[in-house]
Amino acid sequence: MASCVPVQAAATAANTEEVCANCGKEGSDEVKLKNCTACFLVKYCGVDCQKIHRKQHKKACKERAAELKDEKLYSHGHERAEGDFCPLCLLAIPFPLKVHSSYNACCTKTICKGCYLATERRALSDICSFCRTPISKTSEEALGRIQKRVAAKDPEAISELGVVHFYGALGLEKDATRAFNLWSEAAELGSITALFKISMAYYRGEGVAQDKAKAIRCWESAAMRGCAESRTMLGCVELENWNFDRAVRHFMISAKMGFKKALDGIKEIF
Repeated sequence: MASCVPVQAAATAANTEEVCANCGKEGSDEVKLKNCTACFLVKYCGVDCQKIHRKQHKKACKERAAELKDEKLYSHGHERAEGDFCPLCLLAIPFPLKVHSSYNACCTKTICKGCYLATERRALSDICSFCRTPISKTSEEALGRIQKRVAAKDPEAISELGVVHFYGALGLEKDATRAFNLWSEAAELGSITALFKISMAYYRGEGVAQDKAKAIRCWESAAMRGCAESRTMLGCVELENWNFDRAVRHFMISAKMGFKKALDGIKEIF
């Protein structure tokens, strides 16, 4: 049986931050109090006290944990991710990225159309704008370059190889499961692009069992790292659930980053 006995005074004492929320023991060199890691509202002298106090504390803990999560979700990711900037001119590439940029398999860099056209005007269209490697002339050559970067554990190359498998490009057969596994590996190595693709795979059930809860968690993680697409998807989810205030907050963040679909979402609400 646990030795700690709940003390009502512990919850109302003026120095609640320095006493166990369950038994009222004061913190000292002998009694080390530890925060509730979910809400950080109360402290406990041990696991036994935390278990005893759980039923009484559960509601407040859950509410505060949700508040802390929202604070982090809405305060992070207001600036675009590093991969959204051209490595040559250092300017943000307009959305949608695929329309306004070009991906180079040789160095896994995404170059804005402006820098790409500038290279062409200098009669250098047959080499990479960034690393000056000759442009791939065949699918086999392009695939080989991607695989070389994959072997070097380049997260963006791994993510791109996932795209190749997903669409069955460069002579490979379509394989959504293989694509998902590659995106998972790339996401673990830090690719925000891959993290977004994982979320869409979970949401649609492509290459993995459909799990919208996991999709939302991935969107949240990517959004806090500056992924405007993920932030907009979170806004769409909130809109579907009639949480208009939360939807607008997400859409506003994405819209300020230049994502037109987020602006369209705001127009739909108002």
